[in-house]
Amino acid sequence: MDTKHRILNEALTLFSEKGYANVYVSDIAEKVGIKAPSLYKHYKSKRAIFDAIIEEMNSKFSEQAKALSVNGTSAGADAELYKNMSEEHLLKLGREFFLFFLHDDYNRKFRKMLTIEQFGNPELAETYMNMYVDMPLSYQGMLLGMLVQSGFLKTDNVQVMTLHFYAPIYMLLTVCDRDPSREEETLKLLDEHIKQFNRVYGRTKE
Repeated sequence: MDTKHRILNEALTLFSEKGYANVYVSDIAEKVGIKAPSLYKHYKSKRAIFDAIIEEMNSKFSEQAKALSVNGTSAGADAELYKNMSEEHLLKLGREFFLFFLHDDYNRKFRKMLTIEQFGNPELAETYMNMYVDMPLSYQGMLLGMLVQSGFLKTDNVQVMTLHFYAPIYMLLTVCDRDPSREEETLKLLDEHIKQFNRVYGRTKE
């Protein structure tokens, strides 16, 4: 692993353990085994490290989505894929994405950090809302809206429909964050949630 990625890994670990505000560049440099001036050759500030961590997370997500043959960020690109996807495939896709967010080190540690920091840092609270509320609801809302518009799903309120889909999944993720021993039962609930969502909103493709 090169120095730039070692910096990101050690910084994220420290952020998740001590909180973003309580970690200094010198702390990160010490964990990496370099001097602070050497670290500044790679990243100009702690915020630059933070931003690079988000970029790395986005890159990891894109790789995961590509491996699962979906786009993951473009609702238009994914709408036709979902219309032609069997429920069995959809369940597998749901599990794979859930397990990615649950076990990927960057996502797991970043989520832990933001969950704590959102109560004391308005800027990180905004980041939390953007990453775990606004962005997923926007993408899923557009995707589900397109499926409703095409007649594949049925509802008179896409916004509520989107909440019905996303909110339980994020709740199940936080359950596993707090109690990893519940992962197996949570995955079963995830499957049942997706199946019931299909029944409630009239998914027609089997």
